Amino acid sequence: MILFGMSRETSDFWVDCLEIWWEKTKSSCPGIKRLVIYLDNGPSCASNRRQFIKRLCEFADKTGLELHLVYYPPYHSKYNPIERVWGILELHWNGTLLTNLDVTMKWAATMTWKGQHPEVRQVDRTYAKGITLSNKEWKLYERRLLRSATLPKWDVTIKPQLPQ
Repeated sequence: MILFGMSRETSDFWVDCLEIWWEKTKSSCPGIKRLVIYLDNGPSCASNRRQFIKRLCEFADKTGLELHLVYYPPYHSKYNPIERVWGILELHWNGTLLTNLDVTMKWAATMTWKGQHPEVRQVDRTYAKGITLSNKEWKLYERRLLRSATLPKWDVTIKPQLPQ
């Protein structure tokens, strides 16, 4: 699945895309209790990004899924499989004038990765930059993070909270 935004890449955009993907995917993987999510430690999805962590905690609570966030170290994108997908997409539309979103989405939908075409969607929401939490609110979410003793910035688990 490839999701195109009309606004900005923010923490909210990332989690909205995760929610869209999960709604599409969950019926094909019943019994899943844990998602391992590999991330690139970008500014919108870093493990100290307050709005990102808040939204992920809400997602974990809503879905009952444990989330294990595993971050690639800086300058190690060559190990990230999604980078190979982007490389195939770039080769696919190489030389094409991507003049508008419609053209871009149509080209993305015709690429193939391992013999499959991606589902391509547009996320219409407008995202504001600079959304953050107060220190008091952040402490509530930060307490929920289980950070690795050896790699606390790059290995984080969020367990869902059961409704009380």
